[in-house]
Amino acid sequence: MTDSHSALLIAVCAVITAALRFIPFLIFGKKKTPPFISYLGKVLPFAIMGMLVVFCLKGTSVTSFPYGIPELIGVLTVAVLHIWKRKTLLSIIAGTVIYILLVNFVFI
Repeated sequence: MTDSHSALLIAVCAVITAALRFIPFLIFGKKKTPPFISYLGKVLPFAIMGMLVVFCLKGTSVTSFPYGIPELIGVLTVAVLHIWKRKTLLSIIAGTVIYILLVNFVFI
């Protein structure tokens, strides 16, 4: 892949991402947001997080070593930090780091 091809690919991705963010403002303008869209804005973040948790834990084997212990500790780390600090990025990064350390250095 050439440098110009990579630059074009990045530019197209940036334009599409920006367009997807601007489209709702173009569609609704200054009108009041429809109730269904407001409802989706409230429930979709939780649904997406639930799907991500299921996706991340779907391959966890609880019948063989390490019995899902690193995953459980990682999930608990994320939950406790998020409840305590209310910082999403902090809790996700900390849980990921704890999980990676456990898998690579403790549960070998």
